Amino acid sequence: MVVYKEVPEHLQTPMWKRILRSLFRWVFWSIVIFVVSSVVLVFIYKFIPPILTPLMVIRSIEGVFNGKAVGIDKSWVSYDEMSKNIKKALIFSEDKRFLQHDGFDWKAIEAAKRYNERMKGKRVLGASTISMQTSKNVFLWHGRNYLRKGLEAYFTVLIEAVWGKERILEVYLNVIEWGDGIYGVEAASQFYFRKSAKDLTSREAGALAAIVPNPRKWSASQPTKYIKKRTSLISSQLGGVKLP
Repeated sequence: MVVYKEVPEHLQTPMWKRILRSLFRWVFWSIVIFVVSSVVLVFIYKFIPPILTPLMVIRSIEGVFNGKAVGIDKSWVSYDEMSKNIKKALIFSEDKRFLQHDGFDWKAIEAAKRYNERMKGKRVLGASTISMQTSKNVFLWHGRNYLRKGLEAYFTVLIEAVWGKERILEVYLNVIEWGDGIYGVEAASQFYFRKSAKDLTSREAGALAAIVPNPRKWSASQPTKYIKKRTSLISSQLGGVKLP
């Protein structure tokens, strides 16, 4: 007598369907884990300073391969330990509508889009806000691909909702790159002017803000004519800048 065993239900499903189902399950749980972990990390950084950022690690590795070890020079200072001048200088130079937008300056984005269309790729104008730059510097890598930009937008929404403007500005000023291996306003202030960030004058703050777009090319203590001009412009406008 031949006994036929019933084939388990999961084996009755075609293999391609089982593979597709497993793939969907993996993608679903990957997204859930990413969302939960990113939200938790943003909440942690609301109260605790980031120890390292991806850019710090990347620059250190680049230095090793390029034969120029730069290390990581950083020192966290609280919002109240920073000169008002440097806060105002960065807002004026990097994001004039910082206090008005929700993380994205749509007017600047539209203006940059029109400009780039006219230039046809000759020179790309960005429209990153301080919130967007903070998201990129703290959580991501530098680059122009769509994945990175999408993640930047995601983290920008998160930190705007969880941190608020004052914390965003505080973190931003503590993590941005200000030279080879120099991160944050305290390290930059000590390196360029041999003083604490709380004692920066309007001129010194303007000089630091002026080199932010390309801090590994320009120097705040040995400025080019262009940087001197930017410094004068920025430092002369601080009186009209409001702080969070």
